Amino acid sequence: MNVRVPREHTSLVTIPNRYAFIDTVEKCVAQHSYASLMLVDVVRFSDVTTSLGITVGDQFLLQIANRIITLFDENVELGRISGDIFGLIFPGKYSHNQMQQKFERLVEHFKTPMQYDNNAFIADFNVGVVSGRCKNINLTAFVSRAEAALKQAKENKYQNFSFLSTEEKADTGRSLALKADLTRALSHNELELYFQPKVDLTNLEVVGAECLLRWNHPLDGVLFPGPLIEAAESYNMMNELAYWTFEQAFRSLGELDACGLRLTLSVNISPTQLYDSQLIPTLVLLSKSYSIELNRIELELTEDVALSNSLMVKKQLFQLRAMGISILVDDFGKGYSNLAYIRELEINALKIDKTFVMSLTDGQVNRAIIEAARIIGQAKGCEVIAEGIETIEQLHILRDVGISKGQGYLFSRAVPLNEFLKLATREIIVGGSPLRKVSN
Repeated sequence: MNVRVPREHTSLVTIPNRYAFIDTVEKCVAQHSYASLMLVDVVRFSDVTTSLGITVGDQFLLQIANRIITLFDENVELGRISGDIFGLIFPGKYSHNQMQQKFERLVEHFKTPMQYDNNAFIADFNVGVVSGRCKNINLTAFVSRAEAALKQAKENKYQNFSFLSTEEKADTGRSLALKADLTRALSHNELELYFQPKVDLTNLEVVGAECLLRWNHPLDGVLFPGPLIEAAESYNMMNELAYWTFEQAFRSLGELDACGLRLTLSVNISPTQLYDSQLIPTLVLLSKSYSIELNRIELELTEDVALSNSLMVKKQLFQLRAMGISILVDDFGKGYSNLAYIRELEINALKIDKTFVMSLTDGQVNRAIIEAARIIGQAKGCEVIAEGIETIEQLHILRDVGISKGQGYLFSRAVPLNEFLKLATREIIVGGSPLRKVSN
């Protein structure tokens, strides 16, 4: 760019104000194909100026600005949008995850307290980002979208970060309705966890369950929550949805314990969660709140997430396993199936994709794939779980192959907690006969 911002400021006055910074943003988008605008709001900073005075507050703001500058490379420009909101313009193309990693880095950096005149302050932030192509960009709309992202970050319950793209379609009546539906569903207890039993295939006892979300729609009855999840992804509300699910899982484990059932529950986890610094603290808090050991929770993630090269993902997975939480790779064989990565991955179980199980009787290839998965699991010291078991013949073959756990419609569809409790305490019935009596 033509105008350079000093890498360190001695006064707030030398930091470009809103208008000077927007001019810098305009120059950036004129010179690059892509750009991302990040707005950084210092959480509850008014408390600092109220308690310690404007002079101390200004010194802390100056420290914050200079420390933010040190975090990013020389191509990133900083400005002061308003009293306690800073702007950063990043030239180049950045994904949601890349910008979220920058947010995580920012939060982590400021965990170290700042000091001034015998006063200490630990800064926390709300961060909104807009990212997209610069060609034919409307600068006013670009900045407004960043401000909308920041507003969303402030409203998010579990994570103070929001990302919007300039290439997303404008809100339609339907998408706005879905957002309203999701907000209402969370606040009015319309969502419910269903449970699909995981079964020990040797004795057909229920050993756990996979938690699956259902939506008790006030007009349409029980629905699969696909549209709601799409709305959550579009409006960066996946964390709220995920943490609601986690809390329900812990609460359900408490109810299972009260019935004398010491089982495990698995929860599907999205890529967003593994970039969230609040994931581990939240799970620890839920564990303490409900007096449930963390080793009763399993996290299921897809191959592409498990095999991510992200340092943040690897760190989170390592810490989760160290806490006793089991990590399961879901739909194994459907995605990358990169055996070189699988060799290095520290996991507790592989879940064979249901397409292989459901086609077991169609030929020898599917059986060979499942046998290979069992051998890989045995070598890695992790379990292998079969999904999609629908017939007794499939059960027999899986037993022959040596697969010890599974789930599928042969045993039960996903059911509400009260029905799952009944399933877990009695013999599974198929065609009027107890399934446990089936032998090889």
